[in-house]
Amino acid sequence: MSQQKFENIRPYNDDEVPAAVARVVESSYFDEIVKYVFPDVPPQKCKEMFSTIKTVRDFQENIMHKAINGIISKTSEKLTFSGFDKLNNDHRYMFLSNHRDILLDAAILQVLLFDNEIETSEITFGSNLMKGQTVIDIGKLNKMFRIERGGNIKDFYRNSVEVSSYMRYAITEKHQSTWIAQRNGRTKDGDDKTELGVLKMFSLSSDKPFADNLNELNITPIAVSYEYEPCVFLKTQELFVSKYQKYVKSEREDLNSILHGIMQPKGQIHLAVTNTITEDELKECDTYLKNEKFHHLGQIIDKRIYDNYTLWKTNYIAYDMLTAGEKFKNYYSPDEKTAFVAYMENGLKRLIGDYDELCEIFLGIYANPVKNVKEKK
Repeated sequence: MSQQKFENIRPYNDDEVPAAVARVVESSYFDEIVKYVFPDVPPQKCKEMFSTIKTVRDFQENIMHKAINGIISKTSEKLTFSGFDKLNNDHRYMFLSNHRDILLDAAILQVLLFDNEIETSEITFGSNLMKGQTVIDIGKLNKMFRIERGGNIKDFYRNSVEVSSYMRYAITEKHQSTWIAQRNGRTKDGDDKTELGVLKMFSLSSDKPFADNLNELNITPIAVSYEYEPCVFLKTQELFVSKYQKYVKSEREDLNSILHGIMQPKGQIHLAVTNTITEDELKECDTYLKNEKFHHLGQIIDKRIYDNYTLWKTNYIAYDMLTAGEKFKNYYSPDEKTAFVAYMENGLKRLIGDYDELCEIFLGIYANPVKNVKEKK
């Protein structure tokens, strides 16, 4: 399959890097971006650093790796990981991740892949976020490929086929792993579930039988767990509004969420690479009829994520508060609960809506992972 088929969505090739880097450096946003990402480096020094970038790997190693590590060190107490010993550079993978933060879920994976000497992956990036040449350049320099959002049913199907075809091409012909979320958009309520539409989309790019079709993609679930949920108060407000009316995003809402996710304290973070879906598991799914094949595969993926999800004191406190019990009181101290309640109350008082309803939504976001991990084993 020719790369020309994917000209509108693919990341940059190495020969396109110098021009893209020059555009980023000349952008009116450059000083503002590097001031936050590299606060201890003068803008002129940053421009000199950017001018040395000649390849995609250069950009990831010298810019993105340093930038994301800087964000993590400033906003997280600790980043841990597991499962990277399951990966090797002889294979390429479709990383299928639970999705809590627009930018950081995939960005943290890239840092850990690099640190574990595994080739970084290409990353899905919604067209709703690819606005402005600077954003497009930074995204495509960082191996991001575009997923078209919006349109009618016909557009949606055509775009799904294109993305499916590109990911299969990337894995099987370009020999590049890919990252995609398990659902369309972030998990807002803390209840990570794989959307069947995403799994069906994977299969659109091949006429092979079900098991052979999906086996060549090496679907590998990822579980990312944040002690403090990214954008939790923005998510709480959205879920409250959605109870009563259709929620409509403001023009800059996605950008606002990206900035909140980058800047807010995250506590501890753990990212787990789980076992790749096996051919035998896919053959088991193939014994079911039609949509049930994908439903059963979704259950296998969800269990992988739940089994590898790290529960923090924030999750246990919220569960006990929501259920008015003390089932998990041994996982946190009274002082930690007091601090969590203060954190909750300070954030909720800035939101619009019935306080008790907002409180229940907020606690549910933190409590749902406990329900999934503890009650569904």
